[in-house]
Amino acid sequence: MLAPETCPQCGDTGWRPADREGVSGVTPCECAKRLRMDRLLEAARIPERHRMCDFESFHVNLPFSTKHIRDAKLIAEKFVDEYPTSPPMGLLFVGKPGVGKTHLAVSIIKSLIRDKAVPCLFRAFPELLKEIQMSFNRVSNTSEMALLSPVLDAEVLVLDELGAQKPTAWALDTVGNVIGSRYNANKTTILTTNYPDRAETTAPVKGVGDSLIDRIGDRIRSRLYEMCKTVPMKGDDFRWRISNKDDAFSVQDENTRYHA
Repeated sequence: MLAPETCPQCGDTGWRPADREGVSGVTPCECAKRLRMDRLLEAARIPERHRMCDFESFHVNLPFSTKHIRDAKLIAEKFVDEYPTSPPMGLLFVGKPGVGKTHLAVSIIKSLIRDKAVPCLFRAFPELLKEIQMSFNRVSNTSEMALLSPVLDAEVLVLDELGAQKPTAWALDTVGNVIGSRYNANKTTILTTNYPDRAETTAPVKGVGDSLIDRIGDRIRSRLYEMCKTVPMKGDDFRWRISNKDDAFSVQDENTRYHA
C-alpha cells in the first residue's frame, strides 16, 4: 500500500506559513479542514445508498416534479444557509415513499458538515430500535445507553422513517425519550416520515394507524410542532417513475436519482 503523500503546504502539521500586514505567522491548512470534514462525514453514519445524495443531484425540473417538492428543496437550502438559528428549529419532512425526503435530509447534513463543520448524525429509527433490542441480549457487548448517547448528544440529528416502527409501548417510550431529551436540550432535529398528520388523512380507519399521531402519539407530535417546521412533500413515487417502462421519462445517470 502506498503511503499517503505529505502535504506540501504544511508538511502534515495542519498549519501553513502566512504573512499578515508584514507579520509572519501561521494559518490553518486546507488539508486539515478536508481531514476534519472527512472525519465528520464518516462519523455522520450516512448509509451507503445515500452517500451520493446532495442538493445538486436533487432535481426539481423533472416532468412530474410538484410545487411541494420544489418548495421543500428551497426550505432545506435555506435551513443550511441560516443555521444555527435561535431558538433552534428543525424540519419534519412529511410525504409518501419515493418523494425525496431522505435525499433532502442527507443533503442538509452533508452541506452543514462541508460548509460549516457542524457535527451531524444520521439514524434510521427502525434500525436504531432493532439495535437497542439486540443490546438486551446478554451476549451483546453494547448497552442501550451506548447506542442512545450519540443520538441524544448529536448537534444535528437526522431521524429517518419516524413512525415506521410498530407503536408498542416500548417503542413509544423510546421515541419519547429521544424526542423529549433533544427537546429539553434545545438540539436541532431533522425527521422524515411516510405518515401524514391526522388532519391530512382522508377517511381514517380506526385502529389502522395511518397517521403520524397514531404512530407516535399526541404528546410526541405536540413537541415536534415546537421543535420542527413541517415540510409537506406531495408527489409521485420517483422510484416507481424511473422503473416504469411505459413512462416517457427515463434516467440514465445514477447521479440524477434521488432517494426517499
